[in-house]
Amino acid sequence: MKKHREAIEAKLAKVKIEKDKEAHIVVNKELCPDCPTKPCIPACPAANYEWEESTNELVFNYEGCLECGTCRFICPLDAIDWSYPRGGFGVRYLWG
Repeated sequence: MKKHREAIEAKLAKVKIEKDKEAHIVVNKELCPDCPTKPCIPACPAANYEWEESTNELVFNYEGCLECGTCRFICPLDAIDWSYPRGGFGVRYLWG
């Protein structure tokens, strides 16, 4: 998992993200323990979703979002409320 995370971080170095204090992704975490597959975790290209076994809950980082919207479409429980960040915030691709 560490190598995977390092590879993602190397690719994300080509992206600039203006972080907003207001979350543009809100997850209803009460539904997540009932999700058998948790598809948001492997589907997120920025690896912003993780499952914490010790607390039995989903941990996510909206600040690193690449704004692809995959998590909102792939969640079978409709637990993810996703929208674009406010103007001036979010992702800006520097190269390609």
